[in-house]
Amino acid sequence: MQKLFAATGKALTLLSSEADGWTARETLSDRGIQCLAADPVDARVLYAGSRGQGVWKTEDGGETFRDMRLPQPDVFSLAVSAADGAVYAGCEPSMLFRSADGGETWEELSALREIPSAPTWSFPPRPWTSHVRWVAPCPHDAGRLLAGIELGGLMLSRDGGRTWTDHRSGAQKDVHALAWHPHVPGRAYEAGGGGAAWSRDSGETWQPADDGRDRHYTWGLAVDPEDTDRWYVSASPGPRQAHSPGKADAYLYRRHGDGPWQQIGVGLPQPLDSMPYALAFAGSVLYTGLSDGRIYASADRGDSWRRLEIQGQKPESILALASAS
Repeated sequence: MQKLFAATGKALTLLSSEADGWTARETLSDRGIQCLAADPVDARVLYAGSRGQGVWKTEDGGETFRDMRLPQPDVFSLAVSAADGAVYAGCEPSMLFRSADGGETWEELSALREIPSAPTWSFPPRPWTSHVRWVAPCPHDAGRLLAGIELGGLMLSRDGGRTWTDHRSGAQKDVHALAWHPHVPGRAYEAGGGGAAWSRDSGETWQPADDGRDRHYTWGLAVDPEDTDRWYVSASPGPRQAHSPGKADAYLYRRHGDGPWQQIGVGLPQPLDSMPYALAFAGSVLYTGLSDGRIYASADRGDSWRRLEIQGQKPESILALASAS
């Protein structure tokens, strides 16, 4: 049985595949769930980040949750390191916390706020603040860490967050998503407000990757776990379209190596009128979750898609997806 977690912006939805389709059950209702991080070792463990109520953790596959008492209430990004199991939480205002004991205690990686460009960080809808939109610990090197500020830049630490380098040239400053390849050291990927970029040298240098797309406001990001060079983004013409109900005018794209992006989506009603905020692999199946709650799955690396038929407490919106198996 396949299980998925979906962050809806209001709650957390647990989806389970059955013989006759998918069933959905809502939990963490009215907790403002924004982001998710699955433990790469124990499939029963998952963290959920809330706007307003910190970090929540399940150790039994979503049956029960505990408040992990993060010092800051507004959480926009979460990650669990495959290298050493550390848990990271990125917040608004832009602060980054680390836990070495599964969220029981937290320390702020305060050097992030001392980066020279920090006074210029500003999130356009709330220009007096910014947030850590994405945090990505390297699965091959416990000390190497990427943090993406919306809006401020892509920052790199080589020592577990004790020190940081400022925005990496070639990367997008309006960071929406970051990823490392799970099996091949050195490869990192970004989706941002002005396009996409990738790195072949562990985040030290970045190259724009935009050929073949006529839409450059990229958001969702997924990396094929079986192919270093194959990755995916969702893209809309701009923020106004992406975040307006029914007006996203978005496509899914796939890229291989240095080739151009290609539109994908047989079975999808493209252009999509709702933004595909989430792209995530669960095993060999690629899922995308839309801002109106629809979820589609592809078992052939994005060539064709089918909509999940969901019974029960269907999600009203999808901000993030994570596998629970």
